[in-house]
Amino acid sequence: MLHIMKLAVGARDVGHLRANQTLHALIDPPLRHRTRNFPRRAPEILQGGSMYWVVAGVVMVRQAIIDIVEDTREDGAACAALLLHPDIIPVAGRPVKAFQGWRYLTVADAPPDLTTLGDTRVAELPTKMQHELRRLGLL
Repeated sequence: MLHIMKLAVGARDVGHLRANQTLHALIDPPLRHRTRNFPRRAPEILQGGSMYWVVAGVVMVRQAIIDIVEDTREDGAACAALLLHPDIIPVAGRPVKAFQGWRYLTVADAPPDLTTLGDTRVAELPTKMQHELRRLGLL
């Protein structure tokens, strides 16, 4: 199994990411993220992989990748579509330097779900507070 890590460009926080996805899923279903290149390691991703979203410089949430299909952008250009499960799962975040495109993320390098850490309340904290607690090493 393999995951993908992607910057949530334009998302101020997880709530904003969720709102954007809800809107896009209503306007142009199914919920998906389009990317220029088809992942070469798609079979590994489809064995239970997730999209790990980097929000405001921190890996904060993930979504299961349901399928990867060939698609077309609005301008007619060919692309790949990563079909995403609508559930957004909070993870034990960590800062990430900015990068372009997406990156493969191994199971060993993926942050654990907050629910597996036994503390689901962290996801309810304001984003700035989560960042500060992580910076202090308290999360």
